[in-house]
Amino acid sequence: MATKEGGKKTQPQDKPADSAGKPQVKKYEFKLNLNLRKLVIWGLILFLFLPELIFLLTKNSGIVEEIPLTSAITEIKSGNVERVEIRGDEIALFYPTDDKNIPKLKLSRKEEGSSFIETLQKADIDPSKVKVEVSSMAFSQIIGSVVSLVLPILAFGALMFFLMRRRGGGGDMMFGIGKSKAKLFAKGKQSIKFSDVAGVDEAKKELEEVVDFLKHPKKYRDLGARTPKGVLLVGPAGVGKTLLAKAVAGEAGVPFFSMAGSEFMEMLVGVGASRVRDLFETAKKTSPSIIFIDELDAIGRMRGMGVMGGHDERDQTLNQILVEMDGFTTNDNVMVLAATNRPDVLDPALVRPGRFDRRVVLDLPDIEGRQAIMKIHAVGKPFIKNINWEKIAKRTVGFSGADIENMLNEAAITAARTDRKEIIDEDLEEAATKVKLGPEKKRLQSPREREMTAYHEAGHAVVGHMLPGADPIHRVSIVSRGMALGYTMSRPDTDKYQQTESELKDQIAVMLGGRAAEKIIFNELTGGASNDIERSTRIARAMVADFGMSKLGPIAMSPMYENGDWGRAYGEPYKVSDLMQGKIDDEVKRLVDDGYKLAEKMVKENREKMDKLVKKLLEVETVEQEEFDKIMEVKKAAWKGKD
Repeated sequence: MATKEGGKKTQPQDKPADSAGKPQVKKYEFKLNLNLRKLVIWGLILFLFLPELIFLLTKNSGIVEEIPLTSAITEIKSGNVERVEIRGDEIALFYPTDDKNIPKLKLSRKEEGSSFIETLQKADIDPSKVKVEVSSMAFSQIIGSVVSLVLPILAFGALMFFLMRRRGGGGDMMFGIGKSKAKLFAKGKQSIKFSDVAGVDEAKKELEEVVDFLKHPKKYRDLGARTPKGVLLVGPAGVGKTLLAKAVAGEAGVPFFSMAGSEFMEMLVGVGASRVRDLFETAKKTSPSIIFIDELDAIGRMRGMGVMGGHDERDQTLNQILVEMDGFTTNDNVMVLAATNRPDVLDPALVRPGRFDRRVVLDLPDIEGRQAIMKIHAVGKPFIKNINWEKIAKRTVGFSGADIENMLNEAAITAARTDRKEIIDEDLEEAATKVKLGPEKKRLQSPREREMTAYHEAGHAVVGHMLPGADPIHRVSIVSRGMALGYTMSRPDTDKYQQTESELKDQIAVMLGGRAAEKIIFNELTGGASNDIERSTRIARAMVADFGMSKLGPIAMSPMYENGDWGRAYGEPYKVSDLMQGKIDDEVKRLVDDGYKLAEKMVKENREKMDKLVKKLLEVETVEQEEFDKIMEVKKAAWKGKD
């Protein structure tokens, strides 16, 4: 497998802000309302359960005596009972009150399904002379039915009340769901400054002007300049968009409201627009102020692309942002910062001047930028003296700021794992490789497979060293990482922003060097070159269809769209004819075949050096650049362009 290498942080002490920009506090009125609710709930519970509780207590305390049915009939027949109350299968006998005005009560139980009136008649008792009151069910059954009906309702109401309090922060939850969830960074609460950001100097200058306008607005207004309504930060992941926004918060000296794009969205329709209104109203009350929306593409996508068309919740939220930024009512005191790595999907009305007046593009850092980033993230980590940061910067071509921070952290972890007190060069080298290709994997290979892997990687390395258009070889290894059994790493001496036709042809040959070595040495082919074949074919097709580097001439033959701002494509693509597609395929095959023939030639001419390299790889598994140059004996030819 051939591969090509491509300040101090503190968490803010932020609190949710209310509509006035101040931390929320509990009010006395809410406590009063809460106590009233508790009183009502406990009163209802006592109303339902107190009679049954009293009945059970009196029954268990001996005040209520339970007697057999025959004894109850005898008591009624003797005239001692004042009245009889039938509660389902229970029979309650009430006697005249005693001296303490406490009614005497005895209980009995009749047979299930039998008639108490018939029982009295069989005992020769005239039912008309007995005061009998009939209830449809027993008292305990009545209570059970009421409880089974009311208790689930009470439980559900209590659960909803609890959830509403947790979600909304008190009794205002029902009216607080449309409040914004923006974090407020007051002046002096954000410690990150512009000095803690490196590798994006051009973007820093743009934002420094914004900060200066907020600090000294008069000198700009005297010249008729107005503050930008919005600044859009665009760039790939990890280049420092959010970090720059934090630096603006630290430098501006004005209230800074931070909120992610996804935090506007909610299941309920209209909540997103309500939160946008609340956010801007809060920011206006503390103006001049800054609003930062991270991942703007979550709510700023082109309207009409949702499932429900114009009634989509995201569309309504976006419409409200458009109105707040530049609607009928002017807004001159609130600036909006936003970050995204998908500018091509944003709605045209959102990115037009008057809403986002400035578009700040952040790219991957160059060598100087990478060095500056390393020095910032190296603070607090004990490195050995005389670390060659320039060499490490060249080693990390294509790394973003986040990659570099991760690399230094991995280096510190590696040093700690080996019980060392300082981070050395080998730790940085291993960390850079780990970030780019993944951790080492110990795979059990047979001696023949191990030898084939060594020749495959040696083929890449030898061809790359002998061709002037290829980058210098940095490391050759047969240690498995990721999906590859081995790897050959190359790195340019300087950052490259374009490649010539000769360099692309040599790059195709380097990628096919491993396959050529397998064929020449073993007269066999393996599947290890699949990724190399794919990448070389992709380069060849780009040379033909996009770069005009073939016999077909400078004609764009890739599918073409009507493009708008930020590379957005419209409509159906323009397609080439079948006849032209056949010619494109022929040219792609010719370029790949030429690259393979060149790789075979380099392998055959340098067979002896390749054998020495393979022997060393089988012995130590990894060969660094210095050792590799000694094995090759010949210094790498300097590129002089097309002959």
